[in-house]
Amino acid sequence: MAYFVTQPCFTEAVWGSQTLQRLAMQLQYFNQLPRVNEEIEKDCCGIGSDFGLFKSVEVKNDQSSCVNWRGRRATVFICLFEGQDGELRVILTKRSMKLSSHPGDVALPGGKVEEGDADDSTTALREAKEEIGLEPNLVQVVATLETFISQHLLKVVPVVGLLARKGDFKPSLNIDEVDAIFDVPLEMFLKEDNHRCEEMEWMGEKYNLHLFDFKSEQGVFLIWGLTVSILIHAASVIYQRSPFFKGHLPDFQQLQRSLHHILA
Repeated sequence: MAYFVTQPCFTEAVWGSQTLQRLAMQLQYFNQLPRVNEEIEKDCCGIGSDFGLFKSVEVKNDQSSCVNWRGRRATVFICLFEGQDGELRVILTKRSMKLSSHPGDVALPGGKVEEGDADDSTTALREAKEEIGLEPNLVQVVATLETFISQHLLKVVPVVGLLARKGDFKPSLNIDEVDAIFDVPLEMFLKEDNHRCEEMEWMGEKYNLHLFDFKSEQGVFLIWGLTVSILIHAASVIYQRSPFFKGHLPDFQQLQRSLHHILA
């Protein structure tokens, strides 16, 4: 797991609590670690980390079986803040039912890189402002996690940012893209509570599909797919432990990597 981390300014005014300061320093440390998916990304034919929704796809032509990744890059924004009980929480959205792709699904704020975006952090902050009205000056970007690959063959880069004071954030939803906004404890994605698992099959191999049910004042939300993949990974990195719900079957990430090496 490799992380690029901006150089933070550790002041109370910017970072809020000591918990967020320690988290920023922790993520900075991970900058020195090797990237898990480095070889897969170099090959550009394998699907990166995923916990059970998206299938591997190869785009074949006369030259090679690799995907042309130019212009196929997106980001999601993992916005963390400290809850009333001191727990880390992450902001999520419910996609608008008006959207043509994944209507009503739970997602992290995010979208495709646009011309003029300086880097992944710029894209993530722009999308968060457009979708939920999160002003960039309220958050500090501290890290980017390893790249994931979506079912539409987009490279998806998770960008981690810290919101020092949740009360300063006044949500303003883009109703064409977002139906609801809510937040959940990040540690939830490592626990059995709210978690269920379905046995699936792909290419003759069985794997576990991980789903989380979360009840809030806004309703009951099902969290799964690429969003769950990213959040399980982010929680594992931040809390430095594996999920408690590992079963006898591999998740889709492990299955895909295994098949990638077999077929390479």
